[in-house]
Amino acid sequence: MSATVVDGNAQGAALRARVAEAVRGLRARGVTPGLAVVLVGEDPASRVYVKNKSARTVEAGMRSFDHKLPADASEAEILDLVRRLNADEAVDGILVQLPLPPHIAPAKVLLAIDPAKDVDGFHPVNAGRLATGQKALVPCTPLGCVILAKSVHPSLAGMEAVVVGRSNIVGKPVAQLLLAESCTVTIAHSRTRDLPAVCRRADLLVAAVGRPEMIRGGWIKPGATVIDVGINRVPNPAAGDGKTKLVGDVAFAEAAEVAGAITPVPGGVGPMTIACLLRNTLQAACDRRSLPVPEMPA
Repeated sequence: MSATVVDGNAQGAALRARVAEAVRGLRARGVTPGLAVVLVGEDPASRVYVKNKSARTVEAGMRSFDHKLPADASEAEILDLVRRLNADEAVDGILVQLPLPPHIAPAKVLLAIDPAKDVDGFHPVNAGRLATGQKALVPCTPLGCVILAKSVHPSLAGMEAVVVGRSNIVGKPVAQLLLAESCTVTIAHSRTRDLPAVCRRADLLVAAVGRPEMIRGGWIKPGATVIDVGINRVPNPAAGDGKTKLVGDVAFAEAAEVAGAITPVPGGVGPMTIACLLRNTLQAACDRRSLPVPEMPA
């Protein structure tokens, strides 16, 4: 069997186009959504990611507010900035780029963000709303995973889903979203007994464990849909000179011989994260003004 490769680039572009169309409607009513991104330090990957977010924000017709602080900025400075962004009516979404420098407590900073502007979906208020089935701003990567799964299966109801990974950023929220889609959900992890057997039960397997190519082809149920969240940089001897390459948490070539559909790395879940960030910013802008949220993929 040769799996269908789920194109996250195409799905992400389609979602961004939907968001941009909705933003044009809001702008016609005098409302321009605004996203503020806070970057602390000079982490190269974070700088590239923030640059891409800002470009996509402007491309969608939104306002982008970039705040770059030095690596030695104090926790008090960052919290003060977050408080000012909370009070700024032009800002609908606030994203503090992680990781933060070691002297900053991420939980304290994320807790300071107004839940109504928490477009990353990490605030305990939004996590609690998601867990109890209420309307919430939900983490972008898990939302992207579900959208990609539904591009293969318009209804996920009744499917057995296995999520490998239990982080607050991906594993737990994607499990909650799949429960809301009426899946039967198992959360597994690196210490799960007989993890291969657990994975082989899955009609829908979400890999978010953060270990390169940990999940092998023999772990996949024939015909299953595999959503690979992992982004791992590993040596690429074939390229020489110490070059590296990106791989997922799934051994792609092996899994593609067994699965019915699979996301690649790169080009799978990654492009959906920024698209869902824009979707969340649109939702926040509408909710804050008691405006109806345009229908979007869920």
